[in-house]
Parts: sequence; C-alpha cells; structure tokens
Amino acid sequence: MAKDMTLLWGSGSPPCWRVQIILEEKNLQGYNQKLFDFDKGEHKSKEVMDMNPRGQLPAFKVGNSVLNESCAACIYLENQYKSQGTKLIPDCPAEQALMYQRMFEGLTLNNKIEEIYYNFRYPERETDDSVVKRNREVLKEELKLWEGYLQKTSGGFLAGKSYSLADVAVFPSIAYVFRFGLCEERWPKLAAYYNSLRERPSIKKTWPPTWLETPQGPDTLKDL
Repeated sequence: MAKDMTLLWGSGSPPCWRVQIILEEKNLQGYNQKLFDFDKGEHKSKEVMDMNPRGQLPAFKVGNSVLNESCAACIYLENQYKSQGTKLIPDCPAEQALMYQRMFEGLTLNNKIEEIYYNFRYPERETDDSVVKRNREVLKEELKLWEGYLQKTSGGFLAGKSYSLADVAVFPSIAYVFRFGLCEERWPKLAAYYNSLRERPSIKKTWPPTWLETPQGPDTLKDL
C-alpha cells in the first residue's frame, strides 16, 4: 500500500520524524526512503531539490502528489487512511480544536529550538551574546507554556485522552530539548510526557539513528 510513497529524510530532524511516526501509526510500512546527511549538505542535492525546491527535508511524495510540509503530510495521511492504524483526529469538536491548536503551536516551539541549535551547531555565525541570551529566554518562556498545557491535560496527551496528531507533531521537538540537556527535575510535566511517549512503538522504531549512535547530545540546555 505504501509502495507509491517516497520519503527523503535526515536524522534528528523533527519535521522528518513527524512523517516517519505517522507512517508507522497508520501501518504504512514498505515506503521508499532515503537518508540524507545534513552535515555533508546532501539536503541540497539534486535528488532532494527535484522534489523539494527549497532544499529542505523531509521531501515526501505520494503518487504524483508532493507534500514537503510535515504537518500537511500528517493531516493528509490521516485523512486518506482514516480506517487504518491509529485514529489520530478525535471526534469531539473541542478536542479536535485543541488538537489543531497544539499541533500548529508546535511549529512555533520548533522554530525557537532551532534558534538555539543553530547558534550551537554553527559557532562561526556572528551572533551577539545578547541575542543568544535572549533566544534562550524566549525558549524558556515557550517551554513554560507547554509545561502548563500538560498540567491541564488528562491522560498524558496534548489534546485529550488519546494520542493524536498533536502528539505526532510536537513530540519530536520535546525529545530534542531533552536530548540537549533539559533538566527533567526542573520540567516535570514535559519530562513525564517525554518518558511516556518515547517507548511508543512508532516512536521507538523511528528513533533517529544518529541519536542511537550518540544517545546524549551536548548539554546546551541544562541550565534552562
């Protein structure tokens, strides 16, 4: 069933991981896939650019339809395969509204994480120390929001009592901050969410291979 799907991806990328997770949740194994190395600039290769002219990963194709935006791909796959695998959009209108809200708020969270990551990953960037400090404070305030959201939810999920597209979209970003040293004791609700979902089969199976090779990343966020 998934043989007409192609995923070009990079290890450790939250957008790529989202698509991998939902493919597992919808029992869409057997798709064509290829891993690209960001450090070698392979995401700018002709193979990627032909599918995604932005030179970004994921590059995802279903038949002749291209869905390079990860959240768009998640919504598309859930709608196309509603009766297959895990049901990821709740029936309750209130839970559905919350699910979409959290799903797209997750993009803001990821953007704020990226600002910190790029400063660490590319120290040659000429970034003023005050900008780095401000970016850390901005991320800290963002994480406070998510800690609060989880304080108010029941069942351990972001949008109700069941695992949903919100969790598919946001978990990779939460995993990212803990990989980079976020203190579990200081962020108990986020830590409980992370530790609960990291054992979910779809997540465990698609755990970034570079993270398996190096289980703990730098402690960039340990003091946040």
